[in-house]
Amino acid sequence: MTAAPAQTPADRRSWVGEIAAWARESVVLANRQLRVQAADYSTVIQIVAVPALTLLLFKVVFGDVVGAAMGKDSIYATVPLVIVVSAMFGSVTSAVRLNNERRTGLLARLHVLPINRAAELTSRLLAEVVRIVIVTVLLLLIGMAMGFRFHGSAVAALGSALGIIAVAVMFGTAFSVGVLALAVNARPDSPIVPVISLISSLMMFFNAGFNPVDQYPRVLRPFVEHQPMTPAINAMNHLASGESAAADLVVVAAWFVGALVVFGYPAVRGYRRAAVGR
Repeated sequence: MTAAPAQTPADRRSWVGEIAAWARESVVLANRQLRVQAADYSTVIQIVAVPALTLLLFKVVFGDVVGAAMGKDSIYATVPLVIVVSAMFGSVTSAVRLNNERRTGLLARLHVLPINRAAELTSRLLAEVVRIVIVTVLLLLIGMAMGFRFHGSAVAALGSALGIIAVAVMFGTAFSVGVLALAVNARPDSPIVPVISLISSLMMFFNAGFNPVDQYPRVLRPFVEHQPMTPAINAMNHLASGESAAADLVVVAAWFVGALVVFGYPAVRGYRRAAVGR
């Protein structure tokens, strides 16, 4: 891990210095998180290769069925679906790594370092954002090779691509905060991964990416329509098609803010307890 530049006492006493230290140390620690991920081949396969292969399999295996249900090329449903799924399942690997660091005592050692207390937590979210951006760009490129296109001019297409990345970041960050809160408040030997995987699988199969909402059984439609994956997928679809995505973007932003409000404090409090209590 690269050491953060030393802070003078005057810097530490001022709130400007504290904010600067927090930002700088968050970047340094996020870099550590990313280096750890890159050095772990199983993690790289899980967060990069699996989403790419899933996109290919969804198109080959379910392409005709999904295309017939959506009334257009299934790639326009499959790419947003896999982007959202990859953002969601990638956070599971972060939860596993956090519990490993907690179990081995690394979390406690990081906690006693003379760094901003919030930096260790925010660095994990920053690393998640970088992961989501990289994987989303990769999936967009693979999708374009399979027929996914942005409608409109080059400038409009660039804006749509950036909009899709922003949606993926908001959705993935919101989910990561929830996973982080669960991971630090549960005991190290708790079945966190199976629980998160179960929730993620239910969300993955019951959303607007596979079928239009009105083609699900009536009893499932409220869940399919209002679960957070559906507005994210719809927003990406509308952005790629050059249609207005304002309504869905508002819902995605509401889920993002709501997740930060609901899970933010439990994540901070649980992280401190996990670091001190091991």
